[in-house]
Amino acid sequence: MTLSAHSLYLILGGGVFAVAFLLIAALSGGSSDLEKRLERVSSQDESHRIHSGRTLPGSVRSMKDSSIPLLDRLVKMMPNPDKLRARLAATGMNIVLGEYLLMNALSVTLFYLVINLFGFGKPVSVLASIMVGLGLPHFVTGSIGNRRIKKFLADFPEAIDTMCRGIRSGLPITESIGAVGREMPDPVGIEFHRISDGVRMGKSLEASMWEVAQRITSPEFRFLIIAMAIQKETGGNLAETLGNLAELIRKRRQLRLKIKAMSSEAKASAMIIGSLPFIMFGLLMVVNADYIMIMFHRTGGQMMLGGGLFWMALGWAVMMKMVSFEI
Repeated sequence: MTLSAHSLYLILGGGVFAVAFLLIAALSGGSSDLEKRLERVSSQDESHRIHSGRTLPGSVRSMKDSSIPLLDRLVKMMPNPDKLRARLAATGMNIVLGEYLLMNALSVTLFYLVINLFGFGKPVSVLASIMVGLGLPHFVTGSIGNRRIKKFLADFPEAIDTMCRGIRSGLPITESIGAVGREMPDPVGIEFHRISDGVRMGKSLEASMWEVAQRITSPEFRFLIIAMAIQKETGGNLAETLGNLAELIRKRRQLRLKIKAMSSEAKASAMIIGSLPFIMFGLLMVVNADYIMIMFHRTGGQMMLGGGLFWMALGWAVMMKMVSFEI
C-alpha cells in the first residue's frame, strides 16, 4: 500500500482533529452551577461496597455512560466497567466512559492507517494498532490520575493540620472539612468540598469520604478515613490523632523522596539504554532511509524488530521493578 505524502498528511491531520474534537466534547462542561454541585455529590463510582458487603448509604449511580445510545449499550455489556469508571474519575476530568471508548476506537483506527503505510501485513498492523491504540489512552489517563494523586498528597498534611486547628478552636469536624475545601488549592480543596457537600445533602461523613477514596486511591487518604472511624467508635482526642497522622504522612513522603534520589541513577541508566536504539534508528533514517526500510519490508526484518522490541521492553521492566519500592 503506497500513499502520497499529501494523503498521509490528510489522514494524520483528520485523525488528530477527530481525537481533539472528541476530547474537547468529553471534557467540556456546559452544566449549571446546581448541576455541578449535584455531580460532586452523586459520583458514578458510588456503587462500591465496604468491608461488610453492604452498599454505602445514600449512594446513587448514574445509569447512563454516554449520550449515544449505542455506546451506552456497549458499556453495559462490559464485564467490569466500574474499574474503568474509577480510573477516569481519578483524572479529575469530566470524561464519560462511552466517549472514552469512542476515542479508543478512533485511536486504533488512526494507528492502523499509520502502521499500514509502512508496508506491514494486515495481521501485524491490526495487532500493533490494537496494542498501541488501546494502550496509549490507558497510559495517558493513568498518568493524569497519578499526577493528580501526587499533587493531592503534597498538600494533604497541610489539609489535616487545618482540620486540627479547626477542631482545637471548637469547630465540629464537618465545618473543619468545609474550611479545608474553601482554603486549600485543588485537588485537595475540591475533594474536601465534595465531602462537605455530601454531608450537607444528607450523607454520612464516612460514606462521603469513601466516595472520594474511589478517586484518590492512596493509602494516606484511607488512613484518614480509618483513623476517624476508629476515633468515632472508641473516642479520644481527634485533633491529636489527626496531628500524628499528618506527621506520619510527612515522614512517608520524605522516605519516598529519599528512595527516589537513591534510585535516580538506575532509572537514568534505563532511560539512556532504552533510548539509544531509537536514536540510532533515527540517525540511520536520516543518513540512508532505503537501507533501514529493509527491516520493515522483509519478514526476517520484521521478526527481528519484534524480538528486539520485546527484549528491550522486558529489560526495561526488570530494571524499573528493581528500583521500585513499596512503602
